[in-house]
This record gives sequence, C-alpha cells and structure tokens, in this order.
Amino acid sequence: MFSAELLANSKSWPFEEARKIVERLEKLSKDGVILETGYGPSGLPHIGTFGEVLRTTLVMRAFRKLSKIPAKLLVFSDDMDGLRKVPTNIPNRERLEANLEKPLTSVPDPFDKYESFAHHNNAMLRRFLDSFEFEYEFKSSTEMYKAGSFNECLAKILDHYDEIMSVMLPSLREERQKTYSPFLPICPRTGKVLQVPIIEIHSDRHTIVYKDPETNDIEEISVLDGHCKLQWKADWGMRWVALGVDYEMNGKDLIDSFKLSSKISKIIGGIPPENLTYELFLDEEGKKISKSKGNGLTMDEWLAYAPPESLAFYMYQSPKRAKRLYFDVIPSAVDDYIDSIDSFHLDENLDKRIDNPVFHIHDGHPPRFSNCPKFSMLLNLVQACNTSDENILMEFVKRYFSENNESEETIRFIKKMIKFAITYYNDFVANTRKFIIPNELQKMAIIELRNEFEKSDHGASADDLQSKVFEIGKKFFAGDLKSWFKTLYGFLFGSESGPKIGSFIYLYGIENTVNLINKELINDK
Repeated sequence: MFSAELLANSKSWPFEEARKIVERLEKLSKDGVILETGYGPSGLPHIGTFGEVLRTTLVMRAFRKLSKIPAKLLVFSDDMDGLRKVPTNIPNRERLEANLEKPLTSVPDPFDKYESFAHHNNAMLRRFLDSFEFEYEFKSSTEMYKAGSFNECLAKILDHYDEIMSVMLPSLREERQKTYSPFLPICPRTGKVLQVPIIEIHSDRHTIVYKDPETNDIEEISVLDGHCKLQWKADWGMRWVALGVDYEMNGKDLIDSFKLSSKISKIIGGIPPENLTYELFLDEEGKKISKSKGNGLTMDEWLAYAPPESLAFYMYQSPKRAKRLYFDVIPSAVDDYIDSIDSFHLDENLDKRIDNPVFHIHDGHPPRFSNCPKFSMLLNLVQACNTSDENILMEFVKRYFSENNESEETIRFIKKMIKFAITYYNDFVANTRKFIIPNELQKMAIIELRNEFEKSDHGASADDLQSKVFEIGKKFFAGDLKSWFKTLYGFLFGSESGPKIGSFIYLYGIENTVNLINKELINDK
C-alpha cells in the first residue's frame, strides 16, 4: 500500500529521525544498526523511561521501512552507579540509607523480591516493556563491566586520560575540579563507588592510584573487569563506542552532557550517534518527573485507567514539546487516539496516513474500530446511568452500533473502555462534578429542548439530535452557542465540556435523556 517513495518522503518525526541514520550509514561501513536508550535504576522506573523506549522503537521501525540493514534496540541500565540518595516512594528506606554510595546492584531490595534494588527496578521496567511487546535487548552496566565487555574502551580512556580531563574540567565548578576523575574506583574494603582524586595512572598495567578517603592508605586498582566504573559522561561516550551505537535520544536537560560525551567518544576513536533532543516530562505542577521523588504518573497508573495504545499515542505527540503526565490528560489522550484511528481508515490520502500517529504506534497496521464511543462520552454515561454495572453500560453502547458493523475487535475494545471509564469516573470524576443551577433564560432553553425531544422520532440519528440542540441554541443564545453547550454540560453532567451532545443522546436514548433533564430540573427547584 505504501510505496518506498511515500515512506522516504514522510514528514512524520520518526521518519525524519530514521533518515538521519540512513545518511549516517552512507558514510560508515556497517552491517547493522544499533539504537540505544538508557535509564538509571536509582528509583522505580517512571513513565518518562517508557516514553524514551517507545519513541526510539518508532524510529527503529521507520528505519526498517527505509533500509534492509538489520537494526536493533538496546535498553541499557546504568545499574553500576552508586546510590546517591534514597527515593521517597519506597518501603524500608533504612536499608538503602545503610548502603549509600554502593553500586545499585549491591544495594538490598527494599521490596524483598530480588537480588538487589537495581534487579528489582530492572525487572519492573522489563515487565512493562514486555507487556507492550517491544523488541529490545536488555544490557546491564554491572554485567558488562564485570564481563570485560568494556575493557578495550576503558584502556583507551586511560590512554587518553589527560585529553579527556581537558574536556571535562572546564565544565566543572572549581571545587569539583580538584577531585574529578573519569574513573570511579569500587573500594575493595567497603564496596562503595568512590569519587576521589587520582594520584597516578599506569596505562601499561591498566591501573590507577588513589588515597582511601577513610584510611588514607594509598591504593592501586585495575580499571578493567568492573574494579572501576566511569563517571557517567565519560561512561556514556565510552558506551557508544563499545556498543557501536548509531542513534540515541535524550531530554533537553542532557544537551550539554551529550556534547561532552560526544567529545570523549571522538577522543577514543568513535563517532557519536545521531540524536534527537526531546522536551521533559512534567508532573501536575509542571515540575520535572523524578525517580527519587516518585512524582508524576507511573506506567501502571496510566494502564489502570486507559488502554496501552492511548499511552503510546500520547507519547508519540510532539516530542519536542513538554508533556504533562498526570491523570487529567488521560481522557483526551484516549479520545484523540480513537479519532486518529478513524481518520487513518477514512483518509484516502496515503501521505496523511503515513503521518498519522497510529500508523507508527501500530507499525503500519492500525486496528479498525467501528462506531467506537469516546472515553469522555462513556464517563458521562456512567454519570447519567449512575451505575458501575458493565453489562448495563454495554447495553446502552450497543445503540451506537450500526447493523452488521459490530466487529469483534471493536466490541473487545469497548468492553475494556467501559471498565476503564468506570474506574476513572469513580476515582477522579464523581467527587468533582459541579452542576449549575440554570438562570431563567437557560432554564427556558433546556425545557424547550426537552419538549422537542419528547416530540422526536425515537429512531432519530445522532446528527438529527445534534441539529435540534443547535436549533434551540440559536434561538436562545444567538451568536453564543459556546455558552449554550457549556450550559448543557454543566446542567446534565456537572462539567464544563463533554462529548458531542447529539451522539450522547443517541447513545443514552431520547426517553432516558428526557428523564435525566426532568430529574435535574426537579433538583434545581
């Protein structure tokens, strides 16, 4: 369906990024492409980590449509980092307090489930990525250091020690310059990751010499086989060379870090990867989400209220714009996803199909949902019916189906949506409804609308019902239909906005809608 020319000229950002990799390969002789995404397991994995893996996956899929060269994604865990502070959103915090500065794979698991805190967080991330059926290889920093996988590049870092120091020192505060070294010894006595000045380097035997900060003893230690790890900017640049990374994206807070790591990568003979800088993920207060604080949404929290496709859709949108990750963005994300599914199948323009987010989310094969009600409409249906019975709600939704248009795929999706709507409504909407008391003009308009519905053909379409709503609005709110719809939403649903009124009435039923209006009119007396 989609020609090579159409794909090559797509303006969607995954294809724009993929073309960077294609151009890179024209200059390099490689038989495979490596895309990488990294995360630090110093706290529970947050939704921003998922976003980075998803977006990188979309770039990999786009590249595969442009090139026959094999490509794979590495998810790299910086689990050899020392634990600098204890997250606030975990149990048994005292266990971690007692193990500060130790590699995360040496810190006990406060949940008592895994070998270490890092193993717990790595497992959480992998479980979530696997639930989305992402195609990736997981890499552990601890395992790779100890296995000697980085030895060749670590030796090069040591060989170019002074040159790397000349890159790093100008970027540091004066006080930090006095103690900085790209190498962090793992203390044989305490197991801690030490940030200490290096007294001597011995490239011939791959060792460094430092003073133990507690005993003042002079120690010599190998930089190979996991006896030392690198400071993270040096580590990042080294890793690109060791793993042959061609593409990696990062948040805007790491712009300077990417530049420094790129310089280090070049010093040891590498070519820095192609890169996309994305905006940060924010909590409800507009603050950057953090693993240690546990602010913002978790991946599991989103999936308690909405299908996974909606999360992927939300993450796809405008990566260069900041994203608020809080519960209130979920309904619109679900509705936008459904709209995009409909647009994809209705649009005859193939260019627009390729640039539709669902093309990328579903790797070119989006599902087809027939007459799927919006999430916002289901929330109002839960309100109007005053029930959490999924079967009762499903009976109302069946009104929305056209004859011979009930695909099994649609029914399965809607049943999931009904469950999500009930949960979301009970947790976030039920106690926030603020029903308006209509003034005389508003009440006259509402009563006339009710009377029109009472005279309506009960087989009227959603468009017919919407037209009646417009007619009444024009009569009583000439030139200000926005106020009319705001009145209806506030009167019927206790909200300032909602689904298309005609579609909701068609779904809920004319008689039920009349009864709902009468009930609210009585409540307003």
